[in-house]
Amino acid sequence: MIHKDDGRLKLQIRVCTKGAIGPGKVALLEAVDRCGSITAAAKDLDMSYRRAWLLLDAMNRAFCEPVIDTSFGGKRGGGTKLSATGRTVLDIYRRIQVKAEAAVADELAEIAGLEANEAPDVPPSPES
Repeated sequence: MIHKDDGRLKLQIRVCTKGAIGPGKVALLEAVDRCGSITAAAKDLDMSYRRAWLLLDAMNRAFCEPVIDTSFGGKRGGGTKLSATGRTVLDIYRRIQVKAEAAVADELAEIAGLEANEAPDVPPSPES
């Protein structure tokens, strides 16, 4: 699924029947990488811990290897980091995004030229 948003595409890639990966899950993986814990990543994205955990769990189940590695306890209280699979998923997603945006750049510019100055208040579609 491809959506236009401020001249960029929002890509959602169906991984398998178990789920998909899109901008939200990618942002969560990047936040985990940046923050070093699920709690801090959730706060960074203004998301509940439970929601973040459920999204990460869904990704862990969708891929052959987990996307995160979690350590428990110890002096530093544990933490979470991206696994090699998580880094690969991010890299592939970003490469697809760059290629897709380049492929439709002319059309994005064309559609941007048709936008109203102020968008009407329209409820988001169920696909959003």
